[in-house]
Amino acid sequence: MARGDQLARQWQIIQMMLSSRMGKSATDLARELECTPRTIYRDLEALQEAGFPIYTERIKSKHLWSLLDTVRHQIPLPVTFTELAALYFGFNLLNVFKDTFFYDSLKSLFQKIKNTLPPESITYLENVEQTLQFGFKPYKEYGKFKEIIRQVNEAAINKKSIEIVYYTMSRKSESRRKVDPYRIWFFNGTFYLIGHCHFRGDIRIFALDRIKLLHQTQNSFEIPDDFDLKEFLKPSFGVFQGKAVNVKIRFSPDAAGYIKEKIWLEGQIIHEQADGSLVFEAEVAGTEEIKFWVMNWGSKAEVLEPESLKDEIREEAEAMLKIYKAGVKEKAKIYSA
Repeated sequence: MARGDQLARQWQIIQMMLSSRMGKSATDLARELECTPRTIYRDLEALQEAGFPIYTERIKSKHLWSLLDTVRHQIPLPVTFTELAALYFGFNLLNVFKDTFFYDSLKSLFQKIKNTLPPESITYLENVEQTLQFGFKPYKEYGKFKEIIRQVNEAAINKKSIEIVYYTMSRKSESRRKVDPYRIWFFNGTFYLIGHCHFRGDIRIFALDRIKLLHQTQNSFEIPDDFDLKEFLKPSFGVFQGKAVNVKIRFSPDAAGYIKEKIWLEGQIIHEQADGSLVFEAEVAGTEEIKFWVMNWGSKAEVLEPESLKDEIREEAEAMLKIYKAGVKEKAKIYSA
């Protein structure tokens, strides 16, 4: 049996004993975990050897297994052992924020959580932790922008406008802006500032790592009552904002299964076809990002609507073909020389 399966089952045994006032019999545990009582006895023995204060007592002709009350009451917070353990495991998810004040604060919190758990529990959790790994690619090294992130967060909390020098990637140029920071948004490996841009007179999205200089002003602002972040982001396929466009994309049978197993956009509609393909339909805020998403699927995706998106992808494909044809010709010259 895989070590991960055994640890997962033992972890479930701990949860079941903690949630039961009277305790659980080996037969009950075996039935609920769909294994033999013999397996349960081996797990209980392993947990005792690991240091967990597990004991058994006979109640109404049954031998019931429980954890000592000292474990139940050792945690000085209004949460359960399993809830704290879930938070402890969740710390792996926070590595993407490494070297930011968010990470530092959460690391301190998790250390306090860890200190509330008995030593035997920590040892066991660390063993279970080895079976669960998280990966984040691509990601940015946010330690370089730690101070910018801290200042934006502080301004957002205090509701103070900020003046920034911002680098716009598409134009390859810097500009000065005054912004009311409404929210900090983490999406797809990047921190963004969502706020009212005084220069544009509208709500805009700024990548925090492209803010070159920042100054917090003494000017206060209030977020409009009708501003709803979820509604603001709802039509966007990613970060870009634009005019609402209805798109229809056909995905071949090879890709259909991958498309329908995820929610790519709120409000999306999946039209399954008789040949196993499907048509993905959604309303998006501009086509810039969905264009690259479609191209990522190569020949397995075909834009049906709108015509403008078809044209954009055709132009990209033709430009790519031109590059590769030029490369082939260049190699031919080298080989013939």
